[in-house]
Amino acid sequence: MSPSNGTATSISHSERRTLLRFLGLYAFLAFLILVLGSTIYYTLQKDLMLQTKRLELEEYSKELIDGLKLLHIYFDRYRTYPRNPAYRSAIYDADKVRIFSTLEDPAHVQLDKVIYTTPEHQIQYVHVLDSYYLGAKYVVVEIDEDRRWFYDTWRDILVYGGALLALFLAAGLVLVRLFLAPMRHAIRLLDRFIKDTTHELNTPVNAILTNIEMIDTDALDARTARKIKRIEIGARTISNIYQDLTYLVLHHKIASQNRQVDMSVLVAERIDYFRILAESKKIRLLTDIQPGVTLFIDEGKAARLVDNLLSNAIKYNKRGGEIFVRLRPGELLVQDSGIGMDEKALGEVFKRYKRFDTSVGGFGIGLNIVAMIAKEYGLKIEIRSQEGKGSEVYVRWN
Repeated sequence: MSPSNGTATSISHSERRTLLRFLGLYAFLAFLILVLGSTIYYTLQKDLMLQTKRLELEEYSKELIDGLKLLHIYFDRYRTYPRNPAYRSAIYDADKVRIFSTLEDPAHVQLDKVIYTTPEHQIQYVHVLDSYYLGAKYVVVEIDEDRRWFYDTWRDILVYGGALLALFLAAGLVLVRLFLAPMRHAIRLLDRFIKDTTHELNTPVNAILTNIEMIDTDALDARTARKIKRIEIGARTISNIYQDLTYLVLHHKIASQNRQVDMSVLVAERIDYFRILAESKKIRLLTDIQPGVTLFIDEGKAARLVDNLLSNAIKYNKRGGEIFVRLRPGELLVQDSGIGMDEKALGEVFKRYKRFDTSVGGFGIGLNIVAMIAKEYGLKIEIRSQEGKGSEVYVRWN
């Protein structure tokens, strides 16, 4: 069994988050570039369409001007405004007041422009007369807009824009993998170092604890007994760290051996294990454990959960403080009289490597392990804390 895979799992999650964030930002910037390019392309296509139609409308305007000239000369005889089914038109005087119109909606006429489109999808062309006929200074010619250019332009934008976006994303994926490769290599080296270190720690720590348990401290003088006790405290602290690190790198590979675990016996055993650590800080351990409380869980994981709650209660407690452990059917409470936490800290308490007091040591993985085990077995965890007064951790199950 290689512990590195366990860490690799957490690394892949971290890499995935980094990858998604980078690709999200990259895709957003690529999208902005495509939107800008599409806007420019759309504007160019529209201008091209208008310039093409301008030639046609200039011819219509010349025809209309010839009709106006004829009407101006023979007004008493004809008095009929020139009309052509191919276009609609209007004339305006020098003050831009409408004289006559056959336009569908004269409200959108813009005499300060030459050619433009209206919201109703008409194209209007404005010609300024050199000579006034019938008092007209401006001639407006209007035709219906052929929307085929619009649909062809949007088709090109969607097809080529989508292809470019996919190309940008593929390039971004390649880039981010190239950038992540050195970091991934460094993390693998660190992972191998952690695995080898934890493996090398296990044998000497177990040997120290085994030999300490074989020593009859009653037969030793008080000074030597105190030294042995300090050695045991240090060895148990290292052993607990080893167990946490091993769980992090191996938990996904070890099949859970779930059964009805007698939590009353297990909690009592774990309290006895940590009692010497509590005594080193003169912390009183108070218990109220109801016999016969069981939980369907892997016994090793249950031990890790209880160990980390007790370890944190000792670690963040004040010297001469108290820890109260209560076990009831469906609930475990670990209460301490330590430094406590504020609301902001409570929201981040289960994050891995998050430490709120660097003076007490540790790696910030204890409560993260508790959260992982709780999630796996559907346990509910509630933490109540007051800064300077201590914390209460409730673990509940059905």
